Amino acid sequence: MLVELSVVEQRYAAVLEVVRDELPVAEVAERHAVSRQTIYTWVARYRAGGLGALADRSHRPASCPHQMAPEVEAAVCEMRRMHPGWGQVRIAHELARSGGPTPSTSSVYRALARNGLLVPGARRRKRSDYLRWERRRPMELWQMDVMGGVRLADGSEAKIVTGIDDHSRFCVAAGVVAVANARAVRRVLAGAPPAHGVPDEILTDNGKVFTGRFSKPPVEVLFERVCRENGITHRLTAVRSPTTTGKIERFHRTLRTEFLAGEVFADADAAQRGLDAWTADYNTARPHQAIGMATPSDRFERRHDDEAPVVEPSPGPAPTHVTRHVTVSGNISVTGQTFNVGRRYAGRTVVVDVGRTVLRVYFDGALVKSLPRRNDKPVVQFEAHTRYRNQVG
Repeated sequence: MLVELSVVEQRYAAVLEVVRDELPVAEVAERHAVSRQTIYTWVARYRAGGLGALADRSHRPASCPHQMAPEVEAAVCEMRRMHPGWGQVRIAHELARSGGPTPSTSSVYRALARNGLLVPGARRRKRSDYLRWERRRPMELWQMDVMGGVRLADGSEAKIVTGIDDHSRFCVAAGVVAVANARAVRRVLAGAPPAHGVPDEILTDNGKVFTGRFSKPPVEVLFERVCRENGITHRLTAVRSPTTTGKIERFHRTLRTEFLAGEVFADADAAQRGLDAWTADYNTARPHQAIGMATPSDRFERRHDDEAPVVEPSPGPAPTHVTRHVTVSGNISVTGQTFNVGRRYAGRTVVVDVGRTVLRVYFDGALVKSLPRRNDKPVVQFEAHTRYRNQVG
């Protein structure tokens, strides 16, 4: 009949062989398939505490200096309950802003998991596995798109035309529209330049409101015409390639989670008022993880445009001078007339002397181009920092 001994009994037998029978430690260790140091440890524990000291001991440390304090863990859990969309990075950032103890993001993650406020999922792909890109300064590129999901009290659904600056993630356009047709998209686009300026480029998908390249025959849609008339390079994503506009897709996810979730608006105007308030908070108060927890407005305002040169007026009636920002392709637009002044001036601000028959372009006080004026459209001049070009609206 086989008798199975407990772990304590086996250790006690080994100890007796050394203490009572005075057998060599090396021989006892070999018989019990353990190291000599283990035998010495068992003997020392037995002499210090008797048979009970041979039981397994907890490996948990007596103290853990870096363990999260109970009040901090309570604050972490409360933030998560109040803001279910916040992850460990945002919660750690908000705790730091409040001036209290700042746990690491991994500690916040473990606290959320311990309290059932976060379900550990599969590990994401490493950052190095993704091909990420970002323009070097604000206003180089905007991403624009259309999203649905705006529920109204009458049972209908409105849409939102959105635009963000690629470098700063600043929301430059957010308009609620009943139908996302060409005129509605143009109206939202036209409302952005007076407040922020006109970008060098705009990136969109291949939707029919943005491009007519897939029409038979291909046509120029209203959005493309507005871009052309204002010297904006319109870029399109590859077919079935949504990750190219990943920044605005991520913005849409945030918009759905933080603004649209569970909301039903009285009408489109009420939805627009709520959207304006949310967008202002997003741009100026909400830290963005992808840009080092800065706010989009922090980055958007760091512009490095050269100041417009000053051109002294000639004697007699003063000519009309307007400033224009040169796109990356070297284009500007004045009085509805788009032309190229050279790629070497890309990103710079030039002054255009709009005469009755001739357009003269100056940079740093020097004439760089002159050409005939082809039409008599009125000249519109806005503040130089807005970089607003004629005919956007």
